[in-house]
Amino acid sequence: MLPRLLASVLVFAAALLAAAPTRAAAVDTLDLAVPQIPAPVAVEGRQRLLYELHLTNFGAAPLRLQALSVLDANDGAVLASWRGDALAARGRVVGARDAALGDALQPGQRAVLFLELELPAPMPKALRHRVEFSAAAAAPGGASGAADSGQVEGAQMAPLPATSLRLAPPLRGGPWAAVYAPQWPRGHRRVFYALDGRARLPGRYAIDFVRVDTQGRTARGDADLAANALGYGEPVLAVADAVVAAARDGIGESVRVSAHPRHDFDRAPGNYVSLALGDGRYAVYEHLQPGSLKVRAGERVRRGQVIGALGFTGDSTGPHLHFHVADAAPPLAGEGVGYAFEAFGLLGHYPGASGLGERPWQARDKDVAEQRRDELPESNAVIEFAR
Repeated sequence: MLPRLLASVLVFAAALLAAAPTRAAAVDTLDLAVPQIPAPVAVEGRQRLLYELHLTNFGAAPLRLQALSVLDANDGAVLASWRGDALAARGRVVGARDAALGDALQPGQRAVLFLELELPAPMPKALRHRVEFSAAAAAPGGASGAADSGQVEGAQMAPLPATSLRLAPPLRGGPWAAVYAPQWPRGHRRVFYALDGRARLPGRYAIDFVRVDTQGRTARGDADLAANALGYGEPVLAVADAVVAAARDGIGESVRVSAHPRHDFDRAPGNYVSLALGDGRYAVYEHLQPGSLKVRAGERVRRGQVIGALGFTGDSTGPHLHFHVADAAPPLAGEGVGYAFEAFGLLGHYPGASGLGERPWQARDKDVAEQRRDELPESNAVIEFAR
């Protein structure tokens, strides 16, 4: 009698389990990874870490990301955290058109979170990441059941030593607006290129240098004429003693900014020069004026040497110099790496690039020294190089 009763109980329990919604263990479904280990860069006296956290949903249920915290792996102290809209603004879903993190991360999808944080001194030896989320349970027949909350920690990594790459100016004088912003959805910081079977982020630390005057204007006269841009034709300089690893000339440019066409994948950088710095890193200059290149592949150059002129070739919204450093010579085939300029003067800022070309910039905070050394300019800072 007892064995028969026990069997009945087991059958009944199995039936209940089959009817109940199943909840996958959250820690078994969300993969956290930092593909590129970062090194801090100096920005206005602060140590900044800039990198990407990849999140992949390996489960069968959609996951809605709620919060992210970056922790000191040694003592668990929270170094930075984002949730809600602040978190959604930092991420995109790979391959999904206009898909933000405000939507659920579907099974098989990957999201990339673009992180920038100021580090305390001394810098933590290792960082760890904690993600909080809710998951819809899978009910019989494939319907969604009640939401279940969870969290997972992972992607522990030790930041690399601070960058030792100190570069001479790529341009003379100024003022120059150092245009970039991590939060721009289609800014250099967030655009991956898949080449040779691997996706890379060459513009991770890219800057677009735009010449402005004391009133904040970027052009004289008709601003739609490319040649009227204040920086058009300005000499572009080698930032170090180097070897020309790659160069391209011969791509034309439109007379008018408004008539500039879109360019295909390969022609997006326009005319360019890539300098091998001798340590596996390359200084890349894009959008150079047609016919202006004064160097070719294989030549040695000295720091401060003129290598071309600022132009308007390739995919460009106006004449400017695009500059970045990466671990490969072709403009779109390398991972962007950190660097610093040996010296520049800080004049002010355009908060969020608002007003560029329309009004003067905001003067620098008097608590921040004008003369900066061994730093990267802040986002949309207005700076001046030695003449």
